[in-house]
Amino acid sequence: MAAPSRTGGAPGAAPAAVARVVEAVWRIESGRIVGALARMLRDVGQAEELAQDALVGALERWPAAGVPDNPAAWLMTVAKNRALDLLRQRKLHNDKEGQLAYEIEGQLQAAAPDLDAAVEAALERDIGDDLLRLLFAACHPVLPTDGRVALTLRLLGGLSTEEIARAFLLPEATVAQRIVRAKRTLAEARVPYGVPRAAELGERLASVLQVVYLIYNEGYAASAGADWMCPALCEEALRLGRVLAELAPDEAEVHGLVALMEIQSSRACARVGADGAPILLLEQDRARWDQLLIRRGLAALARAERLGRGLGPYGVQAAIAACHARARHAGDTDWGRIAALYDALSQLAPSPVVELNRAVALAMAFGPAAGLELADQLRDVAALRHYHLLPSVRGDLLAKLGRDAEARAEFERAAALTRNLRERALLLARAAACGG
Repeated sequence: MAAPSRTGGAPGAAPAAVARVVEAVWRIESGRIVGALARMLRDVGQAEELAQDALVGALERWPAAGVPDNPAAWLMTVAKNRALDLLRQRKLHNDKEGQLAYEIEGQLQAAAPDLDAAVEAALERDIGDDLLRLLFAACHPVLPTDGRVALTLRLLGGLSTEEIARAFLLPEATVAQRIVRAKRTLAEARVPYGVPRAAELGERLASVLQVVYLIYNEGYAASAGADWMCPALCEEALRLGRVLAELAPDEAEVHGLVALMEIQSSRACARVGADGAPILLLEQDRARWDQLLIRRGLAALARAERLGRGLGPYGVQAAIAACHARARHAGDTDWGRIAALYDALSQLAPSPVVELNRAVALAMAFGPAAGLELADQLRDVAALRHYHLLPSVRGDLLAKLGRDAEARAEFERAAALTRNLRERALLLARAAACGG
């Protein structure tokens, strides 16, 4: 395979301008490049290293030689050539042929194999499958949840360690250690690089969806820091979800999660005021909701329903979000249906957080006393002991019942528990509104 030649672009371009081009191409193409290399090398960590080498090569060569007409192809070709060099070294030193990608094993065993042609043919097939394999590897249950999240954002989101650390308000060294440990764990556990078989698919797909949803949730309502949202994380999660929906078109829960994220994202502009302060759902200007995202979300939900297997937990949450999206005004919301959907969700995926959300729906459908009764039952649940939304919900319901002193105490407790500064300010304001 020949080295790529410069096909266009202006030689002598400013390094800063070239760096912006490289960053944009890398963000879009990194998953595909790493996935293709991982299929060759059967090692995710090594694949990422070679892809990064190609990225460094672009930053070094493009300012002087000019940006190629097809920057993505340039990066892919350079990365594949480096992988080929590594495979030749392995073959020369009689390494196990099992280290080579399974697609080219047959050609290597034949007499006088053409390694370049074999690899090229293998890499031209099933590019989409490469992304799917990489996603399943990065989200493998052998990894801790924080390792899955960091590795997924690094390999498929194209985010740097610094960007991931900034998004989660963590030290860069902590994120770097998580990524290194995750890659080492995958290698030591000899995790198969591929889409799991039917018997394992459900569990593994659930892990993938959980990681994408965790990324999205952290962006939608940041757990800490000075900003109410981190839009970059929402965008990355939604992009991953859309890719997954195209790669796994027959999985209803994939479409359910995409529908949920599309509809939730439609509210982004209305969730934050000009000063950065949070705006609660019932107080949002619905004219600012993105109708295109709502239509996309409703279409994804319909696609999940058409598969005819019933909605899973993500699909039910998407149906709840759809009830809000279809209401032109807050007062038009069908809270009875939302309460019923939360009843269904509590059967499908029982958890204290689902019960807390169900309490809110019951309060809106049948009055604050009904919701408070359920919320009170959750006060002794260990998982919610330090969860700020429990006292926040109780404070809201107590205030609606005119029990201002108790409401104020609950809002103050919620403010003390949250690590998000915008949310803390909102809760303290609500406490103050309850009077002395």
